Amino acid sequence: MKIGIIGAGNIGGNLTRRFTAAGHDVSVANSRGPETLRALAEETGATPVTVAEAARGADVVVITIPMKAVPGLPDGLLDDAPEGVTVIDTGNYYPQQRDGRIAAIEEGLPESRWTELQIGHPVVKVFNGTYAHDLLDRPRPQGDPERIALPVAGDDETAKAVVRGLLDEIGFDSVDTGGLDESWRQQPGTPVYGLAANADTVRKALSEASPTRTAEWRA
Repeated sequence: MKIGIIGAGNIGGNLTRRFTAAGHDVSVANSRGPETLRALAEETGATPVTVAEAARGADVVVITIPMKAVPGLPDGLLDDAPEGVTVIDTGNYYPQQRDGRIAAIEEGLPESRWTELQIGHPVVKVFNGTYAHDLLDRPRPQGDPERIALPVAGDDETAKAVVRGLLDEIGFDSVDTGGLDESWRQQPGTPVYGLAANADTVRKALSEASPTRTAEWRA
């Protein structure tokens, strides 16, 4: 599978490592340019590209950048991707810590629904509450009692199936959170955020989430 990753920070870098190790053809981009990704490319075999090139021919595109940077993504980012490309959003809204105030999210729009509107394409929300080091340290084979599950939200059932297959391939179970309007259940400040646990525990945490943002997670 051809995978384009936009963002080479902690999550993006470790997803590059996991997906290349699983045999996928990975292109990776960041805001500073391909020349800054030489070390990651040499380590993993991924191809460093510009952001505008990251989605070209990709079956899956991962957007793993600060939310404040999403509106600055190139116009027509997905124009050269196949019809039906699966887009993963790993983003979180950190108004006080990083992103500043985004009015629509403050007014109740789920974070990934906002991202979807910015890029003009459906997204699947996953990896947003996962510690980057867990992507390398916590993979386990199917049936392992220590295998952890990650919540996955999205409206496109086909895209979610692709994502859940990728998770299984790199050593994680998954829990379907429902449609993107339910993705608030895995936003920062919810019980599942940062939780490394099995599928039953993740489902319980999702059921206990509140849509009301606490003060720490509001502008």
